[in-house]
Amino acid sequence: MQRGYLMITLDEMELLLEHIACEMPEDFYRELNGGISLSPEIKIHPESDGTDNLFVLGEYYNDRKGYGGLGRYIVIYYGSFVKMYPHLQTEQQKEKLREILIHEFTHHLESLAGERTLEIKDAQEIERLKKNQ
Repeated sequence: MQRGYLMITLDEMELLLEHIACEMPEDFYRELNGGISLSPEIKIHPESDGTDNLFVLGEYYNDRKGYGGLGRYIVIYYGSFVKMYPHLQTEQQKEKLREILIHEFTHHLESLAGERTLEIKDAQEIERLKKNQ
């Protein structure tokens, strides 16, 4: 049944995220010892000036030496997703969530390879968005 523009609930998104995560190649999970989690939080980007909508949709963490030594893990922010995409149809929500997860996996894989290409591209995109506000 097509739900139209009804926003996905936190529980629905958790199930969808699990399904999408199972579609990813096994190699993507190498050294991702903290796995993938879904946070209900709305996370504002630290570069936000408070007047823009710079929401963080997902983050990759490499916390091998940091507080608690949580390792490598991905967090997807449900609250930010709802704020950014309140009018997406069901299939569009699924595709956007897949894009976000793949983006974060790319950060992970680049980290394993000692690369920072996507990190640099993300910083450039934030600067572009800030200038266009």
